[in-house]
Amino acid sequence: MSRTASISFAPSSTPFGRLFAAIDRLLLAYAEMTIRNGDIPRSNV
Repeated sequence: MSRTASISFAPSSTPFGRLFAAIDRLLLAYAEMTIRNGDIPRSNV
């Protein structure tokens, strides 16, 4: 495994890492709710 990948899986002990993890969980929950409701955005490409 590359060094970058192993760093990304390290526990977030810094305040910035905790904030980023909280935002990530919020966005993931929103995405799951959107998919469950069938409101998947369509691409124009």
